[in-house]
Amino acid sequence: MRFQDQRIAILGGTSGLGLATAKAAAAEGAEVVVASATEKRVEAALAQLPGTAEGHVVDLLDSDALAALFERVGTLDHLVFTAGESLQLGTVAETSVADAKRALELRVWGAYDAVKHAAPGLAPSGSIVLTSGSAGPRPSAGWGVGALICSGMEGMARALALELAPVRVNVVRPGVIRTDLWDPMGADAREALYDEIAESLPAGRVGEAEDVASAYLYLMANPHATGSIVTVDGGTLLV
Repeated sequence: MRFQDQRIAILGGTSGLGLATAKAAAAEGAEVVVASATEKRVEAALAQLPGTAEGHVVDLLDSDALAALFERVGTLDHLVFTAGESLQLGTVAETSVADAKRALELRVWGAYDAVKHAAPGLAPSGSIVLTSGSAGPRPSAGWGVGALICSGMEGMARALALELAPVRVNVVRPGVIRTDLWDPMGADAREALYDEIAESLPAGRVGEAEDVASAYLYLMANPHATGSIVTVDGGTLLV
């Protein structure tokens, strides 16, 4: 029970990596607070979490709403940011600057704003865990926006680890993980992508959300980890 009597806020905690992390943390004694912009998702997440869990509907792009959220939840031990919309894929030639900027709004600026408002209420022994991706160090053609997001998050986390010390700041760097992030592709295209990637990976499969959740828990629990990036990608960076 590594997180007994600890409070953990997970923004994006109603689906995918965030919900898997919320479940895993709650199973180890944490009181989890999940937040999402969609009421139905918040309700569905709470139905899968213990009765001690809190759920809040909040627009993560609304700075005032974020500030109000952290005032309501009070003191926290950890903040996890996993929120993200569908990936913006495409070459520079076919991707408008406006579309590229929109892709950064939630994943980068939403995270930045969440840290800004959460940090004053974090316990000195606590931590922040952000999310990047293997597209940062190992991009493919058409992943320019994704690589920008991932690399930016990692650079920001290292700076924040110095700025917010003794609060620890770390990053989880997932590869391709089986979550609803890929749903817009359609079922057939999504499964074909999973199969193609699985064949190329040393691990022999794409990741599951639970695989990555354990990395968030490790970084929250390890009192000597800060400025660290934990990669959970099945060996993507090796091939």
